[in-house]
Amino acid sequence: MTIEQRKRLTGEVVSDKMDKTVVVRVDRLVRHPQYGKVLRRSKKYKAHDEQNACRVGDVVSIVESRPLSREKRWMVDEIIRSDRIAEAMEDKR
Repeated sequence: MTIEQRKRLTGEVVSDKMDKTVVVRVDRLVRHPQYGKVLRRSKKYKAHDEQNACRVGDVVSIVESRPLSREKRWMVDEIIRSDRIAEAMEDKR
């Protein structure tokens, strides 16, 4: 399976307490079948973070991979938005 065929999800890091692992919450919007109201559903995924670069609050892209442990089947592909970068920019002002 090539990289282009793998599933990709985007979510927010909610935990970085484990070594080389982050927990990513992925939100999606679902319309209620009967009432039509739009509901927010979320699911948590454990993802491999080789450099321990992700922190809580970062928005990351994760990609499907082979099983890395009992619960890890995803890897962090890239950090889309990091709060640390925004804080560093404000400190320079």
